[in-house]
Amino acid sequence: MLAYIAGPLFNEGERWFAERICALAEAAGFETFLPHRDTPAEFVHPRNPAAIFRSDLEALERADLIVANLNGITSDDGTAWELGYAYARGKHLVGIYTDWRLTFPEQVTNLMLECSLNRLTRSLAELERYLQETGSDIDCERG
Repeated sequence: MLAYIAGPLFNEGERWFAERICALAEAAGFETFLPHRDTPAEFVHPRNPAAIFRSDLEALERADLIVANLNGITSDDGTAWELGYAYARGKHLVGIYTDWRLTFPEQVTNLMLECSLNRLTRSLAELERYLQETGSDIDCERG
């Protein structure tokens, strides 16, 4: 099963966090697609946005599971698009939100994102438990 790791990748901290998420998914038995690691180098240097988009879209199509970093005051717009697309395709969606800032007491992140997730986790440890417990039993058709 393939896990697509979604989230912002604009600085070392964001890429580090994505790599931690990726390692947890791999330890749970998933193959992974990590955009900053797995997008072909010739699409990135020189930068080819259309090719990067196609590479990521193909990986989303192949993925059984999307694990998305939703941290921040607002979630990354590219991540939001990936989740919306994956939701429409019936993928299993897991979010991780470790940020302490809350918009409303009953809402952790953007309600459209939060309500489309199969599971929202609040720490790397909780994400690890969920991936380990669920593993190959993940129902890829919105289960």
